[in-house]
Amino acid sequence: MANDVKVLSFKVDSFRKIPNPYLKSDNPSERNPQMYMMVCDVMDIPDDIPMDTNPRKQSLKTEVAKEISNSLISPSDQRNFYLLNRGLLLSAEAVSFDSEKSTVAISFSDLSKHGNVDGGHTYEIIKRNIAKNKIVDRGYQYVKIEVLTGIDDMFEQLAKARNFSVKVQEKSMAELGKKYEIVKDALQAENYFKDIGYVENENKRIDIMDIMTLINMFNIDKYPNTRMDSWPIISYSSKAACLKAYLDEYDKYESQGNPTANPFYKMKGLMPDIIRLYDHLERYMPKYYKGDSTDIKRYGSITGVYLVKEGKPKFKSRFFNRDMDYLTPNGFLYPIVAAFRSLIDEDETSQMYKWKMDPVAVLDKMGNLLVTNTVQQSRELGNNPNATGKSASLWQNLYMLVNMMWDK
Repeated sequence: MANDVKVLSFKVDSFRKIPNPYLKSDNPSERNPQMYMMVCDVMDIPDDIPMDTNPRKQSLKTEVAKEISNSLISPSDQRNFYLLNRGLLLSAEAVSFDSEKSTVAISFSDLSKHGNVDGGHTYEIIKRNIAKNKIVDRGYQYVKIEVLTGIDDMFEQLAKARNFSVKVQEKSMAELGKKYEIVKDALQAENYFKDIGYVENENKRIDIMDIMTLINMFNIDKYPNTRMDSWPIISYSSKAACLKAYLDEYDKYESQGNPTANPFYKMKGLMPDIIRLYDHLERYMPKYYKGDSTDIKRYGSITGVYLVKEGKPKFKSRFFNRDMDYLTPNGFLYPIVAAFRSLIDEDETSQMYKWKMDPVAVLDKMGNLLVTNTVQQSRELGNNPNATGKSASLWQNLYMLVNMMWDK
């Protein structure tokens, strides 16, 4: 529930509004995400920034907290703090800037969604050191502040992305331990194989984490087709959880000396098809949405969908890098792709996964039904693609529709 508007005004040393590259119109009533960047003297930061939005509790006793504090007050790091530290990320209702006074006013109208999203440790450390008189002079240190507005519908997703990103050692150590070999063997013949990155800061077009989220949806050992109360929604909501699920299965069966019983090993032959299915859906969503109708509202007007601007480069599909006129949110794509788990069975002889029917062929037949159901669900949820991606009833409904298709 929204609270009374809280407005914080303070001086900044620099301010810039970053244009939204996907803005569909100049209509100020449209709540498109907007980004504002500023640098502020730490002495000018308000001491009452709302903190209910930060998913982490701030412990100032950790080694990371000590390093932040040292970089803030150490003379050797003077003038470098705003470069060395990520700074604060705030969500807000609105931002205004007075260029004559060099002051910014940030409005927070709903404290369940507006406030500090990331950088809580930095904020508390700054306040503590000022309170202890370890910083007393203006101009000693500065901090970056990023403010995002118009993100209420994706606030939870943003908070998770900024606070719960996969630890470096989990992702990179999996590559060092050759734990991605199942996936590499499965995809080595695909033309996008060379574009997959497996470690942090690798300059590759495709992140292995995106593949983890997709294959997780088709683990029929964990999500058996005999159960109607378990849906792989974590594929949409948490890349970290998908990586953990993959590594847990890998370690379990390796320790048992039975790696071929790993459900992801049994899925090897289907992995290229799963990615092909995703890419096919991503490219043909507008076609499926339109169906045979000529009067239907254009696909680009749906909340969360973006149409490429005239004169701008086309969007590219995630894996096959094919041109697209529209960009579709994963909140629409993932529940539809996951529904095709119902087309998987386990071969009685080899125990390997197999398709009951060609998934792309089924998608072409059912595309309009699946896409229109998904868009309708988004509308019923307040035109919220993020809530759509987390709707268990939608995941179940789409699954049942595909299940009935092959079972006819």
